[in-house]
Amino acid sequence: MSTAADSITTQEARYEYLLRLADDRLILGHRLSEWCGHGPILEEDIALANMALDYIGHAASLYEYAAEIEGKERHRDDLVYFRNDVEFKNLKLVELPRGDFGFTMARQFLFSAFSYFLYEQLCEVEDEQLGGMAQKHWKEIKYHLRHSREWVLRLGDGTKESHRRIQDAFNEIWTYTGEMFYQDLVDELLQDEKLATDLNNFKADWEELVTSTLEEATLEVPDFDQFMAEGSRKGLHTEHLGHLLAEMQHLRRSYPDADWQ
Repeated sequence: MSTAADSITTQEARYEYLLRLADDRLILGHRLSEWCGHGPILEEDIALANMALDYIGHAASLYEYAAEIEGKERHRDDLVYFRNDVEFKNLKLVELPRGDFGFTMARQFLFSAFSYFLYEQLCEVEDEQLGGMAQKHWKEIKYHLRHSREWVLRLGDGTKESHRRIQDAFNEIWTYTGEMFYQDLVDELLQDEKLATDLNNFKADWEELVTSTLEEATLEVPDFDQFMAEGSRKGLHTEHLGHLLAEMQHLRRSYPDADWQ
């Protein structure tokens, strides 16, 4: 239940909401970029690099809009390179180490399925700029979903080794899926003003798509009601995010006054 101490303005809520969307995509884009030069086949190496660029491009647009909403004359790069881990609001799901190819595809499928339904509804919000970005990015998200789903089917219904690895990946990552549907005062305020969507509107659709895909891939579907990790939207992360940010932010922080044009 919200209290007076939890009060937040619409401007603050919009900024926070945009940060969450952007942080998810920046961090996942970074994880996917770690596959560059390490993909199992050349075509997949290129596909993963392109998906990483998609996410980083999505994040850049969202950060730019967030900086505009914040109104403190900060640049989008300030939001990327000069925030600490507790200031990032990305899901724990996307910050986990890249793991093997099966782990990457399992995570990609779960997040892409979530993003597919989320962005489909964000296209209809009464925020012209966010809705426009959602419409543009949704086309790429549909490709991400199709690509990752095909790999889940291929690995799950492939060899004994590929089946075991991707089943282990889903089992390991499952506890991080619940956070995708976390909502708080930020979401409630924006939903009331039709500036965001209620995640519960498509939770059942997401579960149905995930279940049907895993069953088609001859995989066991983990329990949706098991313990779920939480806290990332409040800045509580795994130790992996700190290591990722140290690598990503090092050069920019080392030369903060450099001209990067």
